[in-house]
This record gives sequence, C-alpha cells and structure tokens, in this order.
Amino acid sequence: MNSLGEKQDGQDAMSRQLVWIPIVHTREDLGRLGARVEEAFVRRMGRSRWEAHQNSIEALWEKIQRRIEEMRLDLHRVRLYQDGLPVCGQEEAIVRELSTQGSRNHQILAELIDRGAALVGTESPQLLIQEYELNRRILGEVPGGSLPRSRAEAIRDEAARLLESRDRFIAGRIAETLLPGETGLVFLGMLHSLQGRLPDDITMTVLRPD
Repeated sequence: MNSLGEKQDGQDAMSRQLVWIPIVHTREDLGRLGARVEEAFVRRMGRSRWEAHQNSIEALWEKIQRRIEEMRLDLHRVRLYQDGLPVCGQEEAIVRELSTQGSRNHQILAELIDRGAALVGTESPQLLIQEYELNRRILGEVPGGSLPRSRAEAIRDEAARLLESRDRFIAGRIAETLLPGETGLVFLGMLHSLQGRLPDDITMTVLRPD
C-alpha cells in the first residue's frame, strides 16, 4: 500500500484503483449516539477539549476536500464507498440527510455525487446494528468511570471481531462493484484495514491530507 501520488508499476487504463481516505467521525456522523459520545467526552476531558477536538476534525476535513480536488479525477469513473453506509437501497437519501445535518464527510460525498460520482452501499446492515448495540452498551456501562478489566477485555475482543467482519464485507463490496478503469474512493476510519482483503488487480493507495 502506497501513499497517493506514488507511481504504480504495471498500472494501465483498465486497472482498478482504490484510494483509501482515512477519516475521523464528527458528532453528526454518529447519529443518536452523537450526544452521548459528546457527553462522555466532556465529562472526562472538559468542554474546551471537546471544542478543540471538533476544530481539529473540521480542519482535517478541509484538507481532505482539498486533496480530493487536487487528484483531478474524472468523477464519472469514480465510485464512492463510505464507512457506516449500509447496503439498503436508500444510500443517497442517507448521505443527503446527514449532509443537511452538518456532516462534512457527507457534504463532500453529496458534492461528488452531484458532479457525477456513483455512490455504493458499503456495509452490512446486520453488522452495523451489532456495532451500534455494542457502542450503546459501552456508553451505558461507563457513564463516569472504567470497566472491570475482564469486562473491558471481553468488549475489546468483541469489537475486534466485529471490525474484522465489517472490513471483510467492505472489501467484498469493493471487489464486486469496482469496475476495470474505475477509481474507488473509500472513506474509512483509521481503525479499519483492507490490507490483504482485496483482489490482486485492485491497486490501493492512501490519501494523506497533510
């Protein structure tokens, strides 16, 4: 896996290109859990740290948008894959709703769609529900302190297994839908990994926002 802009040996017009855009979720991206995440963060770290964190996320998204523009892609040959976007038949409606709610991630997606890029449902709805329930349990169990070590280890193991299942599903969706000659942009959190899960004919690079 190389940084964006590095030359790929054997690359041709019919190859499949994938650009992984590492993202950090905003409060708006978290839906109904957003308020609880903010409350937990502020309780432990303070309001000023939360606001500084949000400002740094906004700055990151500005850099991501600029780097995408610098790629000068033919957007009619681009497919968009999004962390947390289920395969459901309502993908664009979800993106546009989150865009209107202020999600910078989804605002960028909506703009790219308007300019010709194709949005693809990316994740298993069942696995996303499992992750939502896990996160809801975690927030409910740790309102103001730490979990017992055995419980914390069990949750970490469950979260790791769930993340691996999600990554395999995402890689499968990309393999099934990205066509020869196309470029995929996958907006995916930094804890994810597609390494070793994609077909050999897909060349993956990483967009570095710096």
